[in-house]
Order: sequence, then structure tokens, then C-alpha cells
Amino acid sequence: MQRAWIGLLTTASIFLVGKTALLSGRAAETRQQSVVSVAAGIALHPLRLSPADLEIGGDLAGLPPGTTRFLTRNDLLALPQVRYTATDDSNFTSPAKVRGVTLEELMQRLGTAPESDLVIAVCYDKYRAHYLRSYLTAHHPLLVLEVNGQPPAGWPKDPGGNEMGPYMISHATFTPSFKILSQSDEAQIPWGVVRLEFRKESTVLGVIAPRGPHATDPAVQAGFGIAQQNCFRCHNMGNEGGQKAGISWTALAAFAANTPKAFAAYVRNPQATNPQTQMAGNPDYDDATVAALETYFQTFSPQGKP
Repeated sequence: MQRAWIGLLTTASIFLVGKTALLSGRAAETRQQSVVSVAAGIALHPLRLSPADLEIGGDLAGLPPGTTRFLTRNDLLALPQVRYTATDDSNFTSPAKVRGVTLEELMQRLGTAPESDLVIAVCYDKYRAHYLRSYLTAHHPLLVLEVNGQPPAGWPKDPGGNEMGPYMISHATFTPSFKILSQSDEAQIPWGVVRLEFRKESTVLGVIAPRGPHATDPAVQAGFGIAQQNCFRCHNMGNEGGQKAGISWTALAAFAANTPKAFAAYVRNPQATNPQTQMAGNPDYDDATVAALETYFQTFSPQGKP
């Protein structure tokens, strides 16, 4: 009986030691996951601690692809800050003093170098702005933390009365760096930003790359370039691209292929067809620009350009 008790106690001891080690390991893992240090001076949190936290995702350094983490405002305010007076930002009706962190700084600290060469700003209304490395280098966009010394609660509202926080993106000044037919390089200055993604440009833009035997035609490539900066903000191809419009890339392709004249009219003046749409018109698009968009989108449709 004594040996049985000893055996039972030994088994129990092993069980307790093993359980303690397991719990200790899980606790250590939980602690490790609670705050993951990615780079000097910045930490990521697995859970949202405040409505003001910035959600980040994509290809994050030291974490599996697709991981989501959060940065607090204090985390962001602790990073190197840039301050200037924005004089040509259409989100402000007068010059505004802004303070924040450049997207380049965030990409350098958070992205998986050198693969991460694209930053995507996701807004609460499902609008998305895509910042290619070439755009970052040319324009140095800023994730705004303060406007005229005020946190988001004190920021001006948009013309429709919508809150422009918790984050927005601005530039000190903006000078277009390219022009494709009638489409000039435009300032990407979204407001209502709730998430940043650090991604691979080739992966994201690859889903909207033109298809078929005419993919390399100059007009198709021109349309591709225009669509990247303009259409991709509000229209999606699967999980990529904005979803504000609620009209997918394949729907646009069918529109361009089946009714090209109506497509052209809508691109130039969408309110004439749908007074409720929030899409901005493109009245300055000439025939060559509209034709380039048509031929590009038609490469996605079975009824498209032969």
C-alpha cells in the first residue's frame, strides 16, 4: 500500500510539475504576445485598448503574414514627429498646423523589409489609399496625430459633417510627380483612417494587373496606371482595393465591355446617372483617357477586347 501511495504521489507530483510548466509556458507565451517589440521605441498590442488605437496589419516584421496588432496614440506620439503647416490640403479650409509620423518611418519600423514596399490606409467608410514606395519617396505623406494642437475630437469635420479622425493623412505640399494622359498624380489624403497595412506591391497590384494577350498594349497599361490611383480607392477585386462604392472590379469590367458609351459617360459625370453617388466626376478626362480605362477593364471580361 505504501508503495502504491508513493507511486500515486510520484505520479501526482509529475502531473503537478508538468501542469505548472505548461501553465508557466502559456503565461510566458501570453506575456510575449501581449506586447511584441518590433523595433526600438515601438511596441504592438494584440488587443485594442482604446477606440483611438490604430490597427495595423499585413506583413509585419517578426510576425506571421496577416497578423493584426494595434498601436496606441501614445505609442505613435513617442515616435519621431514631423510638424508643418499644410497649405494646400483640401481637407482644410485654411492653413493648418499638423503633427504626426511619416508613413516612411512606420514602414521602416513595422514592415518586413525589403518585401513591404506598399502602405495601405483603410478608412472607416471602406475607402482605401495605396501608397507605393515611389509615392512615399516623392511626397512623404504624414499620418496626422494633431491638427492645430488638437487631438481628433477637436479636428474640423468634412463638408458632410463627418468626423475626420481618428487619423488622417496629409502632406506639407504636393506637386504631381507624373501624368498619364489626362490623369495627373493626385494627393492621397484620406481621413477617417482606422488601419494601416504594410504589404507587397506586387501582390496587391497583381490582382488588378491586366489580363490576356493585350495586357501589354500601351493603352491598356495606361488604363492600368490610372485605375491604380483612381478606381482602386473605392472598388475592389476580391479582398484587395476599397469597398466604399460597393461595385466590384468585375462589375466595372462588365460595364466597360457591354456598354462602353455609358461607362464613359459615368466616368466623366456619375451624378448625371446616379444623383446619390459619392463618386467624384472626371470631366477633364479626354477621349484617349476614357478609352484607356475602357480597354484596360475589358481585359477582365469575356466580352472584352478580342
